[in-house]
Amino acid sequence: MNIAIIPARGGSKRIPRKNIKEFLGKPIIAYSIEAAIKSNLFDQVIVSTDDLEVAQVAKIYGAEVPFMRPSELSDDYTGTNDVVKHALNWFLEQGISVEYACCIYATVPFLRVQYLQDGLEQLQRHNKSFAFSVTSYPSPVQRAMMIKQNGVTMLYPEHSNTRSQDLEETYHDAGQFYWGRAESFLNNEKLFSQLSFPVIIPRELVQDIDTIEDWNQAKLIYKILQHE
Repeated sequence: MNIAIIPARGGSKRIPRKNIKEFLGKPIIAYSIEAAIKSNLFDQVIVSTDDLEVAQVAKIYGAEVPFMRPSELSDDYTGTNDVVKHALNWFLEQGISVEYACCIYATVPFLRVQYLQDGLEQLQRHNKSFAFSVTSYPSPVQRAMMIKQNGVTMLYPEHSNTRSQDLEETYHDAGQFYWGRAESFLNNEKLFSQLSFPVIIPRELVQDIDTIEDWNQAKLIYKILQHE
């Protein structure tokens, strides 16, 4: 059995009610739910939430909410893996065996079905514990700088004169989805390690949405992509 787990607590300080805030015509969580369902990869698409309104919205767009997440797993300090483990343990308690789980964030309107499908395919093909979305940095991190009181300091001074084209490309977590074997999540295996396979997402499809500025920028990008 494969399941999608979409964490979506009710609280959000910087963007109030972010997970169900309207994003160009529908709640932003709807984009994640619809992509998961459309992928045909999952026996169940569930939303893990502590909030009744979030649960109601999730059900309208086709997700299941088989349990309510406890308050101790719904604060600002709860890690994503704790939420995934809670969901997987719930299934175990019901006598349901899960082979693969995919944690999909609730605020990823740029999520594409093809990358979800690629994630599971690569996870199985390469016999890894996890497969998750990454994207490349737009500028070489080897030429990063820190601003100090006495001026600017390079983080990697050995590359102060290295041409950008001679530096190895680097990547960061795209924050869209995390495929994994159920036992790997439950055993707290390391995500950022040789146990994982990267699914590379184009930079134009990646946008963190943590502030109102992020939100507005995401709307502009989405509109542009819709007209390409």
